[in-house]
Amino acid sequence: MKKIVNIEKAIQSIDDGMSIMVGGFMAVGTPEFLIDALVKKGTKDLIIICNDAGYPDKGVGKLISNGQVKKLIASHIGLNPLAGKLMSDGKLEVILTPQGTLIEQIRAGGSGLGGILTPTGIGTIVEENKEIITIDGKKYLLEKALKADIALIGGSISDTKGNTIYNYTTKNFNPTMATAANTVIVGTGKIVEVGELHVDNVDTPSIFIDYIVEGR
Repeated sequence: MKKIVNIEKAIQSIDDGMSIMVGGFMAVGTPEFLIDALVKKGTKDLIIICNDAGYPDKGVGKLISNGQVKKLIASHIGLNPLAGKLMSDGKLEVILTPQGTLIEQIRAGGSGLGGILTPTGIGTIVEENKEIITIDGKKYLLEKALKADIALIGGSISDTKGNTIYNYTTKNFNPTMATAANTVIVGTGKIVEVGELHVDNVDTPSIFIDYIVEGR
């Protein structure tokens, strides 16, 4: 399968109601040009799994501002006042999850596990409606694994097979999300030939990547 495609080909299989993981932290590491294409396409009722809600005009916040998101699973939304208002008005379902728990749920999904056990949230509202398991006298919450239909990840450099590296903090969430979705689209800043990336520097091996789109 040819992995290097244009942006229209990459997102054509993203349909209404799909779950989408989006890499990045405060939109750093988010493939903005893929988000822009999805905004233009107008796909709606999306379930977005992301560290945060981005900003109203940046990251997944652009999808939220355009009314395309039905449900958001994130660790915080404070940088996007619109997301908070939509949540308060009952127009956006938001599941707030501790950041460490969120990334481990995604890691579990990518590893084929059913979930994780964590003490984070015990004795708080986080434990409501969740199973509590006691091990050696200590209580843990069972947090189910997270997977998605699509992952949109932001690479810095990818080779023609999809081996990808992430520069500095753009690595946030991207490598883990690349393992936990049925279809993985990397929006990368630069495409090079196979062999130009040293194997020790590769963060996401090509086996996880379905489509490669070059852009800024």
